[in-house]
Amino acid sequence: MSQSFRQPQILEIARRDGKVTVEGLADHFGVTLQTIRRDLSELADTGRLERVHGGAILSSGVANIGYEDRRALHQDAKTRIARACAAEVPENISLFLNIGTSTEAVARELLGHRNMLVVTNNINVANILAANPDCDVIVTGGSLRRSDGGLVGSLAAQTIQQFKFDLAVIGCSALDRDGDMLDFDIQEVGVSQTILRQSRRTFLVADHSKLTRSAPARIASLSQVNCLFTDKALPRDLTQACQDWQTRIVVTD
Repeated sequence: MSQSFRQPQILEIARRDGKVTVEGLADHFGVTLQTIRRDLSELADTGRLERVHGGAILSSGVANIGYEDRRALHQDAKTRIARACAAEVPENISLFLNIGTSTEAVARELLGHRNMLVVTNNINVANILAANPDCDVIVTGGSLRRSDGGLVGSLAAQTIQQFKFDLAVIGCSALDRDGDMLDFDIQEVGVSQTILRQSRRTFLVADHSKLTRSAPARIASLSQVNCLFTDKALPRDLTQACQDWQTRIVVTD
């Protein structure tokens, strides 16, 4: 069966079952695992599927992907982005890290940094940085989002308002072609907007898949970010817009 026939059927199976696996599809179509991996990669590149460990799930513009699946997505890219970002995070500063698997990757790269005050609304970030004895960690209050360990809502925003951070490192769920950062949870959006207001400088960490996704709630424009760390070059018009806004772009690939 040719690729042009397989891929629509793969999407139908994903719609029916919610998720497809490489091995299951290889058995179904009678082709190699590598052939299915290529199909899934092409479907992911066009935004119709999201790759997860061992397979893929349907992309969604109204609901976020499950936390464990997000953690498995683009792990190598997130690690490269996190290393590049952490290399530009100085020691002896106050830092905010928000919710997301990309900011958690940054936290792991900061385990060797010294004399830092880190405030976070991400329980996973707090647990990671607890291993760094030279890092004081403050966790905001807020409503616990059990799905990913995030703390959101007015109490989280009120805690953040007590600080003025030297630097914030944030993530987002999607990045629109006009440069808007987007998210799924309106409570998280409010917290992210507070972080931007309370930070002297802001870094965004976002892999290339964020440009193939959509989310309904707007956080802010990239014009409010000092530097974007990503793994692939942005579209030409968005690159030009970032130059006009003086938003620096660091591409790890």
